[in-house]
Amino acid sequence: MYKIRFAKDVVKDLNKVSAFYRNQILSGIEKQLSYEPMSLSKNRKMLVNLIPPWDAAPPIWKLRIGTHRVFYDVSEKGKTVFVRALRKKPRDKTTKEIL
Repeated sequence: MYKIRFAKDVVKDLNKVSAFYRNQILSGIEKQLSYEPMSLSKNRKMLVNLIPPWDAAPPIWKLRIGTHRVFYDVSEKGKTVFVRALRKKPRDKTTKEIL
């Protein structure tokens, strides 16, 4: 089982989201990232050649939860998932545009 750590900015972003969506996002993070956070799935994707605007250890991963995207990286050695950013993704925007 992996520990999940949140960046300060993610906590601020979560506080801006309505309680309904915040609960969905937190539940999705817990369910999807506690076990096998580096397995590709329909909602989980490794982002290749992405240079994020925050400090992170490559590779960067993206988890889709409804209209929100959770960006994270993983320390396999420490069995820790670092959630670095949370963004709402409109249909007309690309991942790079919302970062």
